Formats: sequence, structure tokens, C-alpha cells
Amino acid sequence: MDIVNILKQDYQQFPLNQTYSIYAENVYFKDPLNEFRGLGRYQKMIGFITNWFIDTKIDVHDIEKLGNKIQTRWTLHWNAPLPWKPRIAISGRSELQLNEAGLICSHIDYWDTPRLEVVRQHFF
Repeated sequence: MDIVNILKQDYQQFPLNQTYSIYAENVYFKDPLNEFRGLGRYQKMIGFITNWFIDTKIDVHDIEKLGNKIQTRWTLHWNAPLPWKPRIAISGRSELQLNEAGLICSHIDYWDTPRLEVVRQHFF
């Protein structure tokens, strides 16, 4: 399994049809708004994005595997479910850690866009 190619494909169709089999059952996830452990919780978070955000797209600027770590740089875009449907953009990076079985056991997102800027994008 070439995990980098799977991730590239998943990013192209994000948040739909994600390959959850590349994640460990007890995967750790953290971003500026969430922190949890477990594949079921990860799937629910992606389901929330699918159900509530409109026209979600992620542009991957870089993806690199170094040993048992994968780093990505990206910009996530979506329209918020507000009457005026503002287009929101967050740029950032992800650090993914692979376990001995080659599965993602840790996924940590770092945002370059401050949280206050994300809120501001909803109104201005």
C-alpha cells in the first residue's frame, strides 16, 4: 500500500470517499478545535464536515514522507451554512505518524490562519 498516493487521492475527493483503512483503530487526532482518539470519532468528524459544510475542497500544496512520518501543507475551503454562504479558507499543515503496521496512528493539524480570522471570514 502506497500511503502517500492514497492520501493524495483522498485529498482530491475530500471529504467524500475517504480511505479509513489507512488509520489505526485508536488514531489520535488534534487540531485547534478538536482533540480525541479513535477511528469512529475521526469518521464522525469527517461526516460532520460532509453534512454541514458546502462545497468543501482541500488544495494540497506539498506532501512528503520521511521515515514513519508524513507532512502535508494544504488550504481547506468551504462555504459556511449561513444564509449568505461565505467562502472560508484555512491554510495549514498536517503531521501524520505511522505505526509499525504502516497505519496512521496520529494526525495533528496546525493552522496558519488564526481562529479569530476564521470567525471574521464568516462576516466580512
